Amino acid sequence: MALSSLSMPLPLARLPSTSKSSRFLPIRASSAAASASPSFDLRRYWTSLIADVEAELDAAMPIRPPESIHSAMRYAVLPGAGNEGTAKRAPPVLCVAACELLGAPRAAALPAAVALEMLHAASLVHDDLPCFDAAPTRRGRPSTHAAYGTDMAVLAGDALFPLAYTHIISHTPSPDPVPHAVLLRVLGELARAVGSTGMAAGQFLDLAGATALGEAEVMQVLTKKFGEMAECSAACGAMLGGAGPDEEAALRRYGRTIGVLYELVDDIRSASGNGKMRSNASVLRALGMDRALGIVEELKAQAKTEADRFADKYGDRVLPLYSFVDYAVERGFELQDAAATP
Repeated sequence: MALSSLSMPLPLARLPSTSKSSRFLPIRASSAAASASPSFDLRRYWTSLIADVEAELDAAMPIRPPESIHSAMRYAVLPGAGNEGTAKRAPPVLCVAACELLGAPRAAALPAAVALEMLHAASLVHDDLPCFDAAPTRRGRPSTHAAYGTDMAVLAGDALFPLAYTHIISHTPSPDPVPHAVLLRVLGELARAVGSTGMAAGQFLDLAGATALGEAEVMQVLTKKFGEMAECSAACGAMLGGAGPDEEAALRRYGRTIGVLYELVDDIRSASGNGKMRSNASVLRALGMDRALGIVEELKAQAKTEADRFADKYGDRVLPLYSFVDYAVERGFELQDAAATP
């Protein structure tokens, strides 16, 4: 199957080639709007959200029969004590930030944010399986199949998908402030993102075109495999926050761009021994470090352009979106450090 038979990757405007040293990470340029409010602390914002997400995830997955499956589900979703790879919970943060940008309460988005983390964890469990990436570790400890066996890992991933949908249905405050029609749209968006034209397509493309890929093909794989979850997260937050069509479209573009940017930076970090390459479709392998760093700049500019659309109307509420872009590139803090910040 040709790569081009699925949806097109993110459009990238070509930048003139410059030396690698001039674009070496971290890239610290920030939007003027974000720089104007240095008091905003993404680390505190992120940590406060994670506390809410972790509590709801823990309550949503009690150990009950069959205990092996539920234990594997909890292992896949909840970080272990002292785990150096503590989950960053980027999909929930992005969902809630998009919702709060529009002035809606956090409670409207929190169940969907938790569901997104369940879906994200399920996709990672399956992605790590021997038939795909064969990853022995995840977040600083054995991956789910390494700890529980391939059979339990498959079942845990399979069970997390429907749990995500039932959690949204049973916990989202509806019809006030979330109308039933919006709730249905959110469920449809989640199904689309993980389905055969979304993340599953990305996994297929990654397997089918692991070598000899050009830039367009590599970006298509990254967009499908990693951009879909981020787009879905931002889109769900937009819907739950009451976004109009133009606002939802802009947040979709923002989220998709952030997802690819985040993965591409991980790819670059892995080349210097600071991370794990998570995709066979590597911009570094296909195009080299210089072009990869150039694409990072392009994606960063695209994401901030989308965030700029909200600055006049929503003021400082756009700052989490700006800061998220910088964090995707710089990784300027670890969540363990954030949790220790008073």
